[in-house]
Amino acid sequence: MGAFTSSVGTWMQKVAQAWLIVTMTGSRSAFFVGLDSFLGELPLLLFSMLGGVFADRRDRRHMILMSQSIQMLVALVLAVLIYTRHIHLAHVLVLSFMVGCVRAAGGPAYQSLLPTLVGKEHLPNAIALNSIQFNLAQAIGPVVAGRTLAAFGIVACFGLNSISFLFVIAAIFALRGVNVPRTATESVVAQFRGGLRFVQGSESLVTVLALAFFAAFLGAPLFTFLPVISKDVFHRDVGLYTQFMTFSGAGAVMGALIVAWLGKNKQMGQILLTSVTLFGTIIAGFGLSRRTYLSALILFVAGSLFVMCSSLTTSLAQLLVPPELRGRVLSIYLVAFLGGSSLGSIASGWLVTRVGSVPLVLVVNGTALTLVALYFLTHGQGLRDI
Repeated sequence: MGAFTSSVGTWMQKVAQAWLIVTMTGSRSAFFVGLDSFLGELPLLLFSMLGGVFADRRDRRHMILMSQSIQMLVALVLAVLIYTRHIHLAHVLVLSFMVGCVRAAGGPAYQSLLPTLVGKEHLPNAIALNSIQFNLAQAIGPVVAGRTLAAFGIVACFGLNSISFLFVIAAIFALRGVNVPRTATESVVAQFRGGLRFVQGSESLVTVLALAFFAAFLGAPLFTFLPVISKDVFHRDVGLYTQFMTFSGAGAVMGALIVAWLGKNKQMGQILLTSVTLFGTIIAGFGLSRRTYLSALILFVAGSLFVMCSSLTTSLAQLLVPPELRGRVLSIYLVAFLGGSSLGSIASGWLVTRVGSVPLVLVVNGTALTLVALYFLTHGQGLRDI
């Protein structure tokens, strides 16, 4: 419940921040929206694996508290800058990078904490439940953001997000009896290398990481560019953008419910490969659509498939690793998935500036992802057997 409340605030800020950048940058909005997403995710490429090492050495609750507290302060600073009319694009980009840095420390700790709260048998369901709260917030957050923007202005979205972090901080303080990793006898460097060696020695784990990267690299731009599509393709305002976000969020909840219903079964690898294939096809379909209601329906399906891909890859990564290596391996997974998202956003944003069409880039991305998935579907025998 604490994470859900905080996630609603986070999605409110995501909507407000994307729209703020669009209104500040005009014709180059696609590039700067992609750049903002890239800078927010870049630290996950640079520092997540180090964060994973410390997640196996320190009390994970303390790392999460540090991360959430700093994110709360950043949201408050942005609210003050906007209120006093001292906000500049550089402020937004620098603070996005700062938030990415603390997420690089808190993300592996949060993911590693989940298995200590439930048994291995129920881990896929727990991951799906966590995904449900996050994506239910994605469905609710944009609606609340739209109402807040219309009634109170953009400052309120950042201010309310800052307040929302207090709920997840309180929830972490309330945790009792959570296992703390044993004091490490190895050095940080030795533990880091141990995690890399384990990943390199597991063909199935490498395939999972590759699928996570490509799904994020080619799929995440669909959601990153929704404000640009709303404004430049459909010629509508923030209202359509929030509606699109709501449809994709509702689909994401449906996808998480499907994963929770499936639970731990013998065909998780096959389901993952099929989901990635369908996700690529639906991205291309969205790029070709020019009807608002059809696009909204496609976004519902896309949101569902994207969460199924992320939940299944997370579950498989958790199940394929022993507890003492979980923080390090999950940090590598986060680098693959979230780093793929950031690189995909900036690459697709650059490609849009070259070809001049967001829908065309989405068609290219969707086709490429479908081909990647089909390759693993025909060659990833080890993953299909999981």
